[in-house]
Amino acid sequence: MLHVNVREVLEQKAKGRHVPDFVVRYLERIVHQDEMNEFLRTYGEETDYDFLRDYIHVGLQCDAEIKGIENLPATSDPVLFVSNHPLGGLDGMIIALMLHDHGRDAKVIVNDILMYLTPIANLFVPVNKVGSQSRQYAERMRQMWESGTDVLSFPAGACSRKQKGGIRDLEWKKSFIRNAVQYRRNIVPLRFEGENSRFFYNLAWWRKLLGIKLNIEMLYLADEMYKAKGKHFIVHVGKPIPYTTFDNSRTPQEWAEYVKQITYSL
Repeated sequence: MLHVNVREVLEQKAKGRHVPDFVVRYLERIVHQDEMNEFLRTYGEETDYDFLRDYIHVGLQCDAEIKGIENLPATSDPVLFVSNHPLGGLDGMIIALMLHDHGRDAKVIVNDILMYLTPIANLFVPVNKVGSQSRQYAERMRQMWESGTDVLSFPAGACSRKQKGGIRDLEWKKSFIRNAVQYRRNIVPLRFEGENSRFFYNLAWWRKLLGIKLNIEMLYLADEMYKAKGKHFIVHVGKPIPYTTFDNSRTPQEWAEYVKQITYSL
């Protein structure tokens, strides 16, 4: 039977190094291993969007309201959806399900740790946020871009942080602009309304203040997902931006900032 096993994941990631038992037990608690496995005992045979729908609506009792749905492309030409990333996991799941329910099945670019969620792993294309990219990951990424499927990307590469202007993404990486141009994909901006707990943002602030490079707050993303239980979210869909917009009048990084500003204006 499918189940979540933190110890097994740690052993694979640690590559032979011993992880103390108290660390394993603590991580089992903050990823809600028991709660997840209870859900899997009932729904573990489901896959893809069936699993995703039940996990969001039944397991987490969350729902979402869509605004600007008329801006979704009417043609089947593959596009690149880009979104802010306030939650760091649940937002991507909700958006993916929303797009599917409106006829757009998008591959989601995710941290490779999410590939352990095997019922929905087929919806993801992984990147390694810790080490170097493997050839296998790079090949899967190339195949994704060359396919006829939509892509959902979070250009910040990490979830939002508390800043002077509120809860906002860090710098958006310019690679999504280059991919849009290279693969001739119009960009559809999305803005997801939501935020994590004060604990999460305070932890990120202290980690940065102390000069700790390891993104330790990422360990709490599963916990944040369960803290969102029962919440109602809003997703805004913006008008498509033609890939021909991104000419040499600005640098790719400047264009990335341009799209980011459009996203936050929705």
